[in-house]
This record gives sequence, C-alpha cells and structure tokens, in this order.
Amino acid sequence: MTELALTQTRILKGVWEGVLSGVTGEPPAVEATWQGQPLDGVEISAMPGRAGWHLVRLPIPATILNEGVQTVLLQAGGKVLAQVTIIAGVPLEEDLRAEIGLLRAELDLLKRAFQRHCAETGG
Repeated sequence: MTELALTQTRILKGVWEGVLSGVTGEPPAVEATWQGQPLDGVEISAMPGRAGWHLVRLPIPATILNEGVQTVLLQAGGKVLAQVTIIAGVPLEEDLRAEIGLLRAELDLLKRAFQRHCAETGG
C-alpha cells in the first residue's frame, strides 16, 4: 500500500498549492484547520496523465493573516499531511517562533484526538 504524501509546490496569489500522491481510487477528503478551526475552500482535482496524483489547492483567507506565526494544518483521516506556516509582521530574530507555532498546532491536534478517543471508549 502506498503512503499518502502531500508536497507543497507553491503559493501563488494567495492560494497554497500542493500535490497529493499515493492515492488509490477516490482521493481522501483533505481538511484544512487553523487554530483548531476548519477552513473552507480546499479543492482536489486529478492531474491528467498522472494516475494516483491530485492537485490540492487552498485559498489562504485574509482573516488568518495576523501578526506573528500562523500555522495551517492539512489533514486526511486524522493524519497531518502538510502544514503551512505564515510569518507576518515584525521580522523574527529566530525561527524558533515558527517552530513553537507548529508545536502548538500539533499539540492541539493530539489533544482533540485524545479527547475523541476518551469519549468513544468511555474512559
């Protein structure tokens, strides 16, 4: 079984684009979240002549463009396939803030998965 992989290709005119590979059959539903909130507008389209490859597009909403580091997670089936890190405002002295933003987003994802697990198992 081929592992799904989502590779960023570019950001152009406010739209993030990537290639989803390893798809067998119908592509999975890809969800985008920012600070635990779902983002609308994820588009998936087959790439002509490339079986198992799909183009994924996400318009970056202006509402997430804020001072500091913002991280958008792209997920399918509860697995993080890619993350988009946007840094805006005063230039950062170090990339440490970007790493902290990513860690916070991943921790939120794990927290929600654990809470869902506890709710489903009754423990």
